[in-house]
Amino acid sequence: MAQKANPKKSSIADDPRASQALQNYETGLRALQEHKFDKAKPLFQKVLAGGSKELSDRAAIHLSICNQHLERSTTNQFKTVEEHFDYAVSLMNVGDYVTAREHIEKLVKQAPKTDFVIYGLAALDCLTGHVEDSLKHLDEALRLNAGLRYQARNDSDFHNLAEDPRFTELLYPDPAADLSSPESSFREDDSY
Repeated sequence: MAQKANPKKSSIADDPRASQALQNYETGLRALQEHKFDKAKPLFQKVLAGGSKELSDRAAIHLSICNQHLERSTTNQFKTVEEHFDYAVSLMNVGDYVTAREHIEKLVKQAPKTDFVIYGLAALDCLTGHVEDSLKHLDEALRLNAGLRYQARNDSDFHNLAEDPRFTELLYPDPAADLSSPESSFREDDSY
């Protein structure tokens, strides 16, 4: 039996990729056990790229554990709503819409009347094809802050809505409607 073990060791030693994958796996496992998830994650990613089926399967499980722990710590590290929102936008920018939605929905619960958060939700809805929700959230954001109208006009995140007349109505409201309201009516014969 000792003879069978030696050829395996020598075959691993002979294959530098397998040897490196094993070393990365062992180092990653130690980092994981020490709760150093940010150090363990790239090591397990290297093992996945190494080609060893058995190590890759194990590394994938450990990588999943690292990702779960890193996700939890990321959500707790934001000091402000703005920081958390910026992180969600960065996720949108790289195309990770699922995780971005998780963060934006947390922000909506945390700060439900924050204009830029609702605006971000509208943009995410548009990017993911939820047109009705996008229009509803954009309308809500514009009610909270009419100045966002100018931003939305040039925001490429809303390109899916560019031809929708409802979108146009939100961004370019009829000025005559504002003039006909009682608060904005002006009579020339009023003198003070």
